Amino acid sequence: MDQILATVRALPGALVFEPREGDGTPEQAWGDAFCYYAPDGQVPGHVQPYATVVTKDYPGDTASALDAPGRLRVNVRVDRATFRACTGEEPRALALPRDHTAVDVVLPHPVYGELGWLCVVNPAARTTDTLTELLRAAHEAARARVLRRAGGRGDGRNEGGDR
Repeated sequence: MDQILATVRALPGALVFEPREGDGTPEQAWGDAFCYYAPDGQVPGHVQPYATVVTKDYPGDTASALDAPGRLRVNVRVDRATFRACTGEEPRALALPRDHTAVDVVLPHPVYGELGWLCVVNPAARTTDTLTELLRAAHEAARARVLRRAGGRGDGRNEGGDR
């Protein structure tokens, strides 16, 4: 997990939020990480992270068996072309059966695949380079969204006040 988060933290304007006990976040999120484009260093309001690292099963999301010791899953939001290139399918038309417990394999997210999310359980040698590129592209896409919303000012703040 440390190597993945170091990769994200090295990107300009990246913020990795790691909920902990006492910070007001739900206990379920403690120990996980949420990646944002946030050049001001603040978790943006009304914006979903572009990547997450989860270390346990969540209600309704148990297909990857993350409650087993030593397991984690990196989840990354990607565009349709990247999703197709990685899976051979359209996000909204997933049909192939998959073993979401498989490690070091890029797969559609077991719950959010239809929304364009990919995942890797316990990334290792086979997926490290691909995952690094997916994270960089997701970060850049998040940056572009922030800049569009900000009217191209480039500082990441939204004049509309939705932070």
